[in-house]
Amino acid sequence: MLIELYIRDLALIEGLEVSFGEGLNVLTGETGAGKSLLVAALELLSGQTPRGGAAQWVRKGAEEARVEGRFELRDGKAIERVAEVLREEVPAVAETFEAGLEEGEPIELLLGRALTAAGRTKAHVEQRPIPLRALKRLAALLLEIHGQNDHQTLFSPVEQVRLLDQAGNLGAKADAYRDARAVWLDAQARRDALLADAHERRDRRDLASYQWEELDTAGIEPGEHAALREERDLLRSATDLHGELGALVCELVESEGALVDRLRVALRTLERWRERSDRLAAPLEDLSSAEIHLAEAASGLASFIDSVPLDPRRLEEVEERLAELERLEAKYGCDEAGLRARLEQLAAELERLSNDEQDLAGLEEEIAAAREELDARASALDAARSKLIPKLTKRVEATLAALGLEHARLEVRFTPRSGEDQERFGPQGISDVEFFLAANPGEDPAPLRHVASGGEAARILLALRTELSAPATKRRGGHASAGGRTLVFDEIDAGVGGRLGPEVGAHLARLGRREQVLCVTHLPAIAAAADRHLFAAKEVERGRTRTRITALGGEERVREVADMIAGGSDHESARAEAERLLTGAGAKR
Repeated sequence: MLIELYIRDLALIEGLEVSFGEGLNVLTGETGAGKSLLVAALELLSGQTPRGGAAQWVRKGAEEARVEGRFELRDGKAIERVAEVLREEVPAVAETFEAGLEEGEPIELLLGRALTAAGRTKAHVEQRPIPLRALKRLAALLLEIHGQNDHQTLFSPVEQVRLLDQAGNLGAKADAYRDARAVWLDAQARRDALLADAHERRDRRDLASYQWEELDTAGIEPGEHAALREERDLLRSATDLHGELGALVCELVESEGALVDRLRVALRTLERWRERSDRLAAPLEDLSSAEIHLAEAASGLASFIDSVPLDPRRLEEVEERLAELERLEAKYGCDEAGLRARLEQLAAELERLSNDEQDLAGLEEEIAAAREELDARASALDAARSKLIPKLTKRVEATLAALGLEHARLEVRFTPRSGEDQERFGPQGISDVEFFLAANPGEDPAPLRHVASGGEAARILLALRTELSAPATKRRGGHASAGGRTLVFDEIDAGVGGRLGPEVGAHLARLGRREQVLCVTHLPAIAAAADRHLFAAKEVERGRTRTRITALGGEERVREVADMIAGGSDHESARAEAERLLTGAGAKR
């Protein structure tokens, strides 16, 4: 629940700190005193876009306007949802928040919004900057604001289904249905994407298969291209090579007086002289090494000459292989290494394309299983909603009677969705749900949007909000409304006469036992029913208008209720009526 609201430099509010209590909180005051500013501040805190732009809300002379709300949470489910949002959006705050859970005490959370004179807005939680998206998600778990015209949302079948599920505590079943529908739609989307690409995929598979076979048949070896170019150059010069290098080998080892033979003769002469002087050891070793290297060089040259045949057919083979490699390199726009890499890529692509075909068959099975699960979830949700209707309509009709719509008859109609599965499994279920109302005797029920006037719609909203509030979840002690959301009603009494005021007040008080309620009202009976009465007044100081909000009690509260009755608390009859209302409300409470 909202325990404290701090506002600074927002329109007429220079500085304001308002405390709220459990149950029903009401705000009264003359028209133009600034009651709507309090609601506007809460709207800003919930992430709504400032009407007219952010700069329009900043008090003249100030650089920015700030709104901060301190909330206390005791509702276990609400705490879990807040923690989940914090983990996703602000992990640093989530750690501190969850650490407090272990202590078992009520948890507090500070939300804030700032509007600058330059027209920018900033959001924060626990004084840490956060995206506006995160503020909206958090505030949605803590605040529910019904403005003066928000009863119009009641006319939406989507909102009616939400209220119905809330009344029957069917949130888990509705979530299970939506999750199953999302899984089914996702599988269908993946199947449809594969089918849509089937023709392109076949063409791509044919091309990839042809290219892979071409490159695989080529059998390209690492370094082959460079080796072939070298071999081609040698084969083209084979005649000159054999002539020149063959003569060199002959001079080294084969001819009469070959260089190797002469070197050996010299070596033997030097060996004889070595016996006479040790200083000849080094030259002898060098000459011996030279003889060995020269013989090896001659052998290597002979082997090289033998490896280059005088064979025109081999040259033709090399030329053809090089032409094939160069053709493939030109075709695929890469070198030899790129061709080998391309072969691996084509193999992987062919495997993926083959898997796509297998995936298509698997997806059909997945879709069938998902649809079976979806159908089961849809039927369970539909049955649970249908079972809820008789008791629900009876309770709502009793509440409407107490609110002055004695003859109102409520119907909740289910219209099964027809057509193919895509039409049948709608976002809300397999049946369209809509509230019908016959407000007067002899009338046939019609959709709410056709039969409800503004005043009736406000009372219907109150009746539904009272009767459709979800059962209280497990809380950490305290008042039943202490841990749930804060419901804000801005002049829900519009169109409600004084005769019905006590009943409206009683129902707001009843709703306050389940969730904290803040109501801006002009009806004294509603004000008298409050657990906490706040009063808005406008003051002029040093030529500047300021809005102040104070908590009333005792004599001050009697005077305010009397003023609301007769426009003057000095009237004895007004004071007597105010005291009667306050006493009566207290007796009922």
